[in-house]
Amino acid sequence: MRYLVQVKNLSELYVKGIGSTRTMADSQQTTALAQLASELKAEGLRLGFQQIGIADIDLTEAHQRLHDWLDKGYHGNMAWMADHGDMRTRPDQLLPGTTRAISLRMDYLPGDTQLIAALKDGETAYISRYALGRDYHKLIRKRLSQLAAFIELRAEALGIPLPQGFQHRAFVDSAPVSEKPLAAKAGLGWQGKHTLIINRAAGSWFFLGEVLTCLPLPLDSNPQADECGECTACLKVCPTDAFPRPYELDARRCISYLTIENKGPIPEEFREPMGNRVFGCDDCQAICPWNKYASLTQEIDFLPRHKLDSTKLVELFQWTEQEFLDRTAGSPLRRTGYESWQRNLAIGLGNAPHSAEIIEHLQRAREHATDMVREHIDWALMQQRNVDRKRKRKIKNSEREW
Repeated sequence: MRYLVQVKNLSELYVKGIGSTRTMADSQQTTALAQLASELKAEGLRLGFQQIGIADIDLTEAHQRLHDWLDKGYHGNMAWMADHGDMRTRPDQLLPGTTRAISLRMDYLPGDTQLIAALKDGETAYISRYALGRDYHKLIRKRLSQLAAFIELRAEALGIPLPQGFQHRAFVDSAPVSEKPLAAKAGLGWQGKHTLIINRAAGSWFFLGEVLTCLPLPLDSNPQADECGECTACLKVCPTDAFPRPYELDARRCISYLTIENKGPIPEEFREPMGNRVFGCDDCQAICPWNKYASLTQEIDFLPRHKLDSTKLVELFQWTEQEFLDRTAGSPLRRTGYESWQRNLAIGLGNAPHSAEIIEHLQRAREHATDMVREHIDWALMQQRNVDRKRKRKIKNSEREW
């Protein structure tokens, strides 16, 4: 039997037994959340990010991969990678109530830094392109905090109910968050064979950041497919063979780890392959064919400071500790510390073309160096004095393809 019931408004449908105000409210909230997602992406672009995506926080697959990686000891002495239990792959343990991760990327590649030329020039210090300017953590964290505040403000304006004790948190690789799996889920790219996120339209020269929220924002359900194909250029070009297999990095062999995270002596087997790389390494990105689509940074703070993209090794080696502190203020280079900075430069000088000037500076620095730095200076002096070895190294480098 069918009944006709006259109602004055939709809210009466629930009372009359024909409809539900819950259905109406859910529909309105879905519309409001979609509007908020659109607005926050526009605001993210305004704040200087190049892409914004929204993902759920299910990192089950990443959880297993992380534990397998840790079990192999590939994290070296980065104990913090194993700390905090499962928090790294359980964002809701970092921020209770979290249901979504807003993932963002920001280009950092500075223009005209002569990347390949610097790598080929044995007298010039090579510093990873992300570290040539100011430290990205503060800049990106500030922008993420601004975005989080915008989200809260607009949620209230759109009538989206905020739970009691509503919170949001912003992260820039300084907290236990698995940012790369989240970025992949959010559609920012795929995790390449070198383990970095690659975007088919933007390469891989970008920073990642996240905002965790409890708001059930609509998901970006268009993850990019893995398009590495049969290419293994990044694996083959690695100077220290840091990739046991595709999609897996042994940090203990990675030059970025050796020159930044490692605070002790650098094993001899890695010193010569390091070449002139004194802070980080970009080889696996520099060789990646997808980076022909990379865009240059629009951030002034990421541009080279103190001519760090073209300074000679011997000049940097002459910095006093105070000069190091002064010139690396607000820079990622500060992370390595002066002793490790001298250690890295000593190796670079050992790998540089034979030079009486270099030998003189190494001998002079040896007199007041710490035990660890002195060990690397002695190695560098031995390398500098072995002219025949220098000649063989030059031939080997000339055969390397870029």
